[in-house]
Amino acid sequence: MKNILTASALAVATLSASPIMAVPAAAQAKAVAVADVRVAAARSNAFTVASQQIETTYKAQIDQQQSRGQTLQAEINVLIAKYNEESRKTPQNQATLQAAGQAVQNKRQAAQAELSQIGAPVELAIAYVEDQISVRMNEAIRGAMTARKIDLLLNPDAVLARENNVDITDAVVAELNRILPTVSTAVPAGYQPGQLVQQRNQQMMDAARAAQPGATPAAPAPTGTAPTTR
Repeated sequence: MKNILTASALAVATLSASPIMAVPAAAQAKAVAVADVRVAAARSNAFTVASQQIETTYKAQIDQQQSRGQTLQAEINVLIAKYNEESRKTPQNQATLQAAGQAVQNKRQAAQAELSQIGAPVELAIAYVEDQISVRMNEAIRGAMTARKIDLLLNPDAVLARENNVDITDAVVAELNRILPTVSTAVPAGYQPGQLVQQRNQQMMDAARAAQPGATPAAPAPTGTAPTTR
């Protein structure tokens, strides 16, 4: 399960960091560094503790998913063996062979759907943890850049060559730990993955429009209780 949680954390990068500075600033940058946002999220105290909490809270679902997965894999292996047996026959009965192959495909799809349903509460809890980290990641990045006097931060994947001392991923982790020491694993009713990030982005857009001369007030937000972070 730890591998699943870690892999999930690595996906945070697609949500966590919106552009911090305009492209033209690259030509004027005096201090440049790199940081891996995915690694920072996975190393944060908030994610580490939340992962442990999820493993404890959803142990029944995790164990059930693993046990059922082994059973389903055994059943799939039986169907694969039948398919292989048909494929070795001479001459081959194409109708029987195709039916055997389709049986394997159908079983795999059904198994995936069943395991996904069992693990749905776990995946939703992981998504909620990711979401809470994502909405604070830009703040952590800015804090690390300010502390290190960095005015241009790049993703390591976009760099051809660099020295190790330009990597400030650990600084981002430290800043994230400072501003977001913990997150909640209690998923609010009606929560959808990415909802917090969408709300944050909408608030930023509304604030930007409100700051423009002659701006009209934003439309009232829909009624209801929105998820909150700790």
